[in-house]
Formats: sequence, C-alpha cells, structure tokens
Amino acid sequence: MKTLVIPPAAQRDENSIQMISGWVAQRGLHCSLNVGMWEAQGHNEAAAWGIMLADVIRHVANAMQETNGADPTETALQIVESLWVEFKDPTSDVQGNFHPGHS
Repeated sequence: MKTLVIPPAAQRDENSIQMISGWVAQRGLHCSLNVGMWEAQGHNEAAAWGIMLADVIRHVANAMQETNGADPTETALQIVESLWVEFKDPTSDVQGNFHPGHS
C-alpha cells in the first residue's frame, strides 16, 4: 500500500479536517468523503464541494508544472474538459455505499 504524506499545514493545525481520500484498488476508485461538514456549518454542501474540487484541480495543475513544466492554465483546462467528457460518457459505473463517521 502506498500512502501520501499529510501536508505540513494540516499537521500543524489541530483543527485540520480531512475532507477526501481517494484510492485506486481492486481495479477501481475507492473514496472516503467527509460529506455534511459544510452543511452543518450553514453552507451549501454541493457548492462548497465544487469550490474545493476546483482548488484540487489548481493544485494538480501546479504540481504538474513543478514536476514536468506543464502550463498550469492549460493543464487545469484539460482536466475540466476531461471531467465533462467523463460526466457525459462515463468509462465506468460508480458503485458503493456511503458510511458516515470518522475513524
């Protein structure tokens, strides 16, 4: 099993909250999601996830610039385009159950 490091800022902040973890396992994507946190704070849950996922896309684009020199704007646009293609014509079904709670 290969895991990622916890970002230093999250390690320093005793109030940090993990929102998403994604794994490729058994030939598919498996996720742990912290759904409901924003709604509990009076925010629109779907809109907040959209903002967070847009931030994730920008982080991926910046990481690709640092690792291979890819233009971050072009990379972000390619990712968004790929998202729309996948939504319109999924390459696989989404299966599974949501299990609320924390470890």
